[in-house]
Amino acid sequence: MNQTGPETNASPEPEKSHWLRNILLGLAAVILILVVVVSLQPAAFRISRSTTIAAPPATVFAQVNDFRNWEAWSPWAKLDPNAQFTYEGAESGVGAMFRWDGNADVGAGSMRITESKPDERILIDLQFLKPFAARNVTEFMFEPQGEGTVVTWTMSGTHDFFGKAFSLFADMDQLVGGDFERGLASMKSVAEAANHGAARPDGD
Repeated sequence: MNQTGPETNASPEPEKSHWLRNILLGLAAVILILVVVVSLQPAAFRISRSTTIAAPPATVFAQVNDFRNWEAWSPWAKLDPNAQFTYEGAESGVGAMFRWDGNADVGAGSMRITESKPDERILIDLQFLKPFAARNVTEFMFEPQGEGTVVTWTMSGTHDFFGKAFSLFADMDQLVGGDFERGLASMKSVAEAANHGAARPDGD
C-alpha cells in the first residue's frame, strides 16, 4: 500500500511576493517622507550681496540701466561665447529688454527693466526659460557713501516644488550669491575705471 507523506517543498512564490511587497511599501514610505520634507521647505527666498565702489551713483547706475553694459561685468557673460543676445524695447531704463539663449551654463531667458529711478534704484523682471522655468524679481540699489557708492544686488522670488527640492541638496544663497559677488567685483573695476577716466584732464 502506497502512502503519500506530507509535502516538504513549499512554494517560494508567497515568500517572494511578501519580500517584493515590503520593498514597495518601503519605497512608498521614503517617497512620502521626502514629499513632506520638501513641502515644508520655505517657498520665498531672497539672495543679496553688496559692495562699495569708488565712483558716484550716476556712474554705477549707468552700468546696470543699459543692458548693453552688462557684457563688461556680468558673471555669466563669458560662460558661453556662442550665446545669442537680443536687445529690445527702450535703449535703457524702463522698457529695456534683454534676451539670451546659450549653453547649459547660461540657459535661456529674459530681463526687462520695470522701474528705473536715476542713481537710486532699478527693478528687473527676470524670467528663466532654460534649464528650468522660473520668474523672479531683481533689484539694484545705489546708495551714496562719501565719494563712492554702495550698490546692493538682490534677487527674490518663490520656489515651486522642484525648487524646494533642489534647495535641499544645494545652497542657493552660496551658488547665486557667489555669482553676485563676482559680478559686483567686475562692476567695481569697470565703474572705477570709467570714473577715473572721466576725472582725468584731457591729454593726461
